[in-house]
Amino acid sequence: MKTIKGPAIFLAQFISNEPPFDDLKSICKWASSLGYVGVQIPTWDERFIDLKKLAESKTYADEYRETVESCGVEITELSTHLQGQLVAVHPAYDVMFDGFAPKKLKGNYKARTAWAVDQLKLAAKASKNLGLKAHATFSGALLWHTVYPWPQRPAGLVEAGFKELAKRWLPILNVFDKAGVDVCYEIHPGEDLHDGVTFERFLKETGNHPRANLLYDPSHFVLQQLDYLQYIDFYHPYIKMFHVKDAEFNPTGKSGVYGGFQDWINRPGRFRSLGDGQVDFKNIFSKLAQYNYDGWAVLEWECCIKHPEQGAQEGAGFIKDHIIRVTDKAFDDFASAGTDVKLNKKILGI
Repeated sequence: MKTIKGPAIFLAQFISNEPPFDDLKSICKWASSLGYVGVQIPTWDERFIDLKKLAESKTYADEYRETVESCGVEITELSTHLQGQLVAVHPAYDVMFDGFAPKKLKGNYKARTAWAVDQLKLAAKASKNLGLKAHATFSGALLWHTVYPWPQRPAGLVEAGFKELAKRWLPILNVFDKAGVDVCYEIHPGEDLHDGVTFERFLKETGNHPRANLLYDPSHFVLQQLDYLQYIDFYHPYIKMFHVKDAEFNPTGKSGVYGGFQDWINRPGRFRSLGDGQVDFKNIFSKLAQYNYDGWAVLEWECCIKHPEQGAQEGAGFIKDHIIRVTDKAFDDFASAGTDVKLNKKILGI
């Protein structure tokens, strides 16, 4: 068994135009001051990262990594959640996702998709140059508008959708494979990969590509009412990343899983700061330790009530308290008689 690394923090939700959240060194020093030892870095804000330069220059990557480490934290992974989303966008969501790409690509679906694919390939090379082994992203979605179908889905539609999704991702996965980096899809509503069954469909269409793996975030399963503990039993070989995020689900006679188009504060399913929701983190950390999870525990703050800075302050200690220092011996070793072949045969009667 292995001891999970952490605590770490995903910086995406904290970046702003106000100090200390407006430049790389300041935000890393802030994270370190709270007790975090790792940071997960989003790649879409040029104030914090030059993805192209990181991909093209090992020297620059070493300097970038040293800058982060000089602040008291190390880089856990890079994230391309926004770019990954753009690898596959159904036209119904075209306008809403235009803001995820450079302004010059607005309204140009083909150019935007090509840009997103290139961003992922750069992220693979950048991750390699930084010495990272895993990368966080979204799958994008071609089928999400049919998730609760009316009228019924035509025969073959789902199969065609996953074939196309895999076709778009295979060249990207191959670049990551060459770089020796795992692609960890965050299983998330709004993505075609939103539960175990959809991940299995995608995996099959990629020919069980060795770099197609998972980012485990239990909060999204609470809101779907999926068994997030058994999910670990099923998919632990693929779980290479872990977002520590809390959530709660309190259905009423008026609203349930779909939320009634309400704001987050009024929905039955809500993301919460660590310890304020319903997620059973004790069992999650135990299961991940049991299955030799060899990665980081990364806080992702999303809460409709608590201020992000308070959530971050409380989160470091919460994660640290839940990380299990795994044992290197059995609890009953004191009673061991050692190894004796003759004795074993005598006990067995042979």
